[in-house]
Amino acid sequence: MARNIITGIDIGSSITRVVVAEEKKGSLPHILAAVSKPTSGLRKGYVTDIESVGQSVISAIKGAEKAAGIQIKHAYLAIGGISLGSVKSKDSTTVSRADAEISDPDIKRLLEQCESGLTNMSNKYILHRIPLSYKIDGNPALGRPLGMKGAKLEVEMLFITSLAQHVEDLIHAVESSGIAIDDIVASPYASSFAALTKQQREVGCILTNIGSSTVSIVVFEEGKPLSLEVFPIGSAHITHDIALGMQVPLEEAEKIKTEYGSSEGISKKKLSDIIDARLNDIFDLIEAHLKKINRNGLLPAGIILVGGGSNLVSLDEIAKSSLKLPAKVCKSFERGFAKSQGPNSKDYVLTDPAWSVPLGLILIGIKDEELGIREPGEANVLGKTRGAFSKLLRNFMP
Repeated sequence: MARNIITGIDIGSSITRVVVAEEKKGSLPHILAAVSKPTSGLRKGYVTDIESVGQSVISAIKGAEKAAGIQIKHAYLAIGGISLGSVKSKDSTTVSRADAEISDPDIKRLLEQCESGLTNMSNKYILHRIPLSYKIDGNPALGRPLGMKGAKLEVEMLFITSLAQHVEDLIHAVESSGIAIDDIVASPYASSFAALTKQQREVGCILTNIGSSTVSIVVFEEGKPLSLEVFPIGSAHITHDIALGMQVPLEEAEKIKTEYGSSEGISKKKLSDIIDARLNDIFDLIEAHLKKINRNGLLPAGIILVGGGSNLVSLDEIAKSSLKLPAKVCKSFERGFAKSQGPNSKDYVLTDPAWSVPLGLILIGIKDEELGIREPGEANVLGKTRGAFSKLLRNFMP
């Protein structure tokens, strides 16, 4: 009997992480391998050297194969970087049937109209198409519009996009390692499947991933993402600030940051001032975005922090003070995975916020057929990525 193996690949600006898990019938997935390797050829999520990125992926894949004792043949891939973004669009259509019943062709036509009405989409690739709400004759449609009756059907959709060339480059880097791609998912969105509870998604929250070169956010409400944004600032900027402010080499500045001044001769007051200043810059950007979408101070589940940069001391307190929202660093992903036994257990990743993206990819892979909008004619939340890679690559071939 074939084993159900799921692999998630997260290519970050500084670190590439690969998680391999096995799902057995009737039980939670069990982590077989969790490997991280330095990333080369990326800057703020932009690919600057495809071959170097490919070598980073190959190194991580080989390490994961050795740890798991299997050959990895396919994987889910996270797409991150500063080129990620989101845009909302609205459109309407006349119901076609004489009896005014909304049919599958009506919904499909409406969603296609909504997408075709997008502007400034040159060089962009749509990763996810997410219907947020429907109206029938001007009134909110509670539940599924299919089968309801009305003369006019309206939709508001969220499109999550990335620079097409960046998507192509990451796909090429992974496929050059001999891995077939199951699907591609925006990194912040993938992270949400591991980090957020259903209640947090429903009442409203903002998931914030502090990476090395970028900070990404996804705002959720009523179970769906309302907005996704990426800022060109990350934990590496804090390291640089410490190096300048304390006149120490970058390597020592990174150690001071992660150990929060446990080294002798370090002024914790000065260190705290340096770190707090940069964190306040980050949270000012987040607050400005929340004001832009009219959600500042209006998310009951608050801000949930993940990513390698979220391990900073007192981060949740600074976030709470800056945004006037409840704040917590998510350090437990154990509800989605089975506990391992023995000295070779990889469970340490289930308490490290840096691993939220590949863990989210694993959960997406396991529940793939259950996720998203699966009604006739509606777009899958994970986007129309399967089978689209060869077409995408052809678009960029000379």
